[in-house]
Amino acid sequence: MATVKKFKPLLIACAMSALSMAAHAQVSNDVVKIGVMSDMTGPYAGEVGPGLLTGARMAVEDFGGKVLGKPIEVVVADDQNKPDVGTGIARKWIESDKVDAIVGGSNSAIALGIANLMKQNNKPYFITGSQSADLTGKSCSPMTFQFVSDTYSLTKASIQALMAQGAKTFYFITVDYAYGAAMQTAATRFVEAAGGKVAGSVRHPLGTTDFSQYLLQAQASKANAVVMLNSGLDLINAMKQAGEYRLAKSGQTLGVTSMSFNGVVGMGLEVGQGVVFGSPWAWNINNESKTWSERFMERSRGSAPGANHAGAYSATMHYLKAVAAAGTDEGVAVAAKVRSTPINDFQFKNVSIREDGQVMRPMQVMQVKTPAESKYKLDYIHFKGEMPADQVWRPLAEGGCDLVKAK
Repeated sequence: MATVKKFKPLLIACAMSALSMAAHAQVSNDVVKIGVMSDMTGPYAGEVGPGLLTGARMAVEDFGGKVLGKPIEVVVADDQNKPDVGTGIARKWIESDKVDAIVGGSNSAIALGIANLMKQNNKPYFITGSQSADLTGKSCSPMTFQFVSDTYSLTKASIQALMAQGAKTFYFITVDYAYGAAMQTAATRFVEAAGGKVAGSVRHPLGTTDFSQYLLQAQASKANAVVMLNSGLDLINAMKQAGEYRLAKSGQTLGVTSMSFNGVVGMGLEVGQGVVFGSPWAWNINNESKTWSERFMERSRGSAPGANHAGAYSATMHYLKAVAAAGTDEGVAVAAKVRSTPINDFQFKNVSIREDGQVMRPMQVMQVKTPAESKYKLDYIHFKGEMPADQVWRPLAEGGCDLVKAK
C-alpha cells in the first residue's frame, strides 16, 4: 500500500500532463489531410504516379493511422503533367478541401507553381518527383522540402562517372522544357569544369516516340559520350532506339542523368547493360530497404519501388512525426519541426535538412548489370560506391535561396 501511495502522485502527474498535451493539440477540422499529386497516367507515371500514393499510404499505416488523436486522410490527384491542372488542383485542395500538406511532383513547372501557392498559404510541400534545382535555389521556400534528387545532383554524379570512364567530349539529347534546360546547363558546367568539351546538343519534345533524327545527329558528332537529358518514357524510348542504332557498339558511350530503377526495368538489361549513373536509392541496396520494398511490391503487383516512391514514404512519415512533435498541424510550426528534426527510417539515417529545404542524403553510383550477371528477379544493379552529401548537392551559397541570404 505504501508503494501505491508513493507512486500515486507521479501517476496523477503523468495523466495530467497527457491531458494537458491533448488539450493543447491543435488539429484543424479534426483531421490531418495529406494530398498526393503527380503524373498518374502520362509519361512519368512509372517514375512517380501510383507508386507515390502507395508509399504515402504505407507511411500513414505504419504511423498508426492517427496523429494527435485525430485521423489521417490521404487524397490523390493526377496533375496530367500540365501546370494549369496541377496548380488548379493544389489551389482547390488548399482553399476548399482543407489539405494540410502536399507530397509528390512530376513536371518541374507544376512543382514551382505549387511551391509558390504553398508558401503563400503556409502549407508544407514535400517534393518526391520534380527535380528542378530552383526549388531549393531562387524559388526556395520555408515550406518546400526536396526529398529525393534534383537536376544538379543527378547531373553531377553521372557526368563524374562518365569522365572517370575516360569520356572527354559530350553530345546531349535534351527534353525541351525547364527540366531539360536545367540539366543541360548543369551538365555543361560539370563537363567544362573537368576539362571536357560539349560537342553539340539537340532538343526533343516531351513524349517523343521516334528519336531517330536525334540519334543520327549524336552519331555524326563523334562525341565520346552521348548523354540523355530526359527521363521516364522518353529515356526508355531513347535508350532502346540507341541500341538499335548501335551507338554503344560503334564506340560511343551512352550516358544518362536521370536513370531510376524503374527506368532500368522498363528498358531491360539487354538495352541498359553497362550504363553508369547516379541515383539516390534502389530497392535492394541493403536488407532494410529490401524488406520495405518487398512490402511495397505486395501492394503493387510485383512492381519494385523507385527512389521517388520510397521518398514519398519518407516524406509522409517525417511530416507526421513533425505534426506530433509540434502538437499541431499548423503549417509554420510543422515546417519548423520538419527542418530541425533529423530523418530516420529504412533509407535515411540521421539525415539533416538544410536551410534551403534540401534533404542532405548521399548519392549512390550504380551500374546496370548484364543479363548474365543478374542472379534473381529484379537483380539489375551493381552498387559501385556512395558519394557523400556534401559532394553531391549544390553548395548552399551558390543556390540564390533568400532564406540563406537572410541568415
